[in-house]
This record gives sequence, C-alpha cells and structure tokens, in this order.
Amino acid sequence: MPLVRIDVNQGRSPEELAGISRAIHDAILSEYGIPERDYFHILTEHPSGQIVAQDAGLGFERSAGVVMIQIFTQGGRSQAAKSSLFEAIATGLASVGVDGRDVFVGYVENTPGDWSFGFGRSQYVTGELAVPAK
Repeated sequence: MPLVRIDVNQGRSPEELAGISRAIHDAILSEYGIPERDYFHILTEHPSGQIVAQDAGLGFERSAGVVMIQIFTQGGRSQAAKSSLFEAIATGLASVGVDGRDVFVGYVENTPGDWSFGFGRSQYVTGELAVPAK
C-alpha cells in the first residue's frame, strides 16, 4: 500500500495530471503486484520557482516539466525490485510525455505499524488488515 506524493509545476491540463498519476500507479501495480484499489496519491501543483531540482552532478538539466515523486511504502523489497520500479515509472511517464531527465523519485520505507487507514487505529497491528506480502 504505497502512499505516493507527486509534485509538479503548474501548467498541465487535468488530463495530463491524471495521466501522470495513472502511469505511476500502473508501474507500481505491475512491479509490486498490489491491488488496483491501493491507489493513494497526493498530486500537488506549484507556482514557478517552488520546485528546485538541480543537476546533482549527473550532467543534465531538468526542465519545468519535472515530476518529483515520493513513495512511502513498507520496507523489505530488494534493491532490484526498487530499481525495476524506478524504470517502470520512467517508462510509464515517458508514455504521457514526461522526459526521463524530469523524473525524480524518493523512496521511503517504513513498517506495518506506521500506517493508520482511519479511526485512529493501526489496522496492520490490530489485525483488521493483513500485512501485504512483499
């Protein structure tokens, strides 16, 4: 059950924004085999100048079309699985017009006890939800 935050600069249409979100979700579905309805995205548009995404020494510059992605999910997946996810996200975003240099992913792992789906309870801990298989 990843929680995905997506930050972009203003200027895309609602259809483009939906396409970005869907491409990321489809990549997670295909790589991690999560259920379709485990779709928790927060997409935020920012005025020009509020996203800073510099080169970091890799020899390329990002455009105003940068897509900053934070994925919060339970730990335990291999580096190979994460790398495969990163590639699937870049491929999916390319299909909706996002250049690979403009895809930035931060991946944050946590534990089942770090989630509450409502009512002030940690449903993975209480047993109301089964802890997803990796």
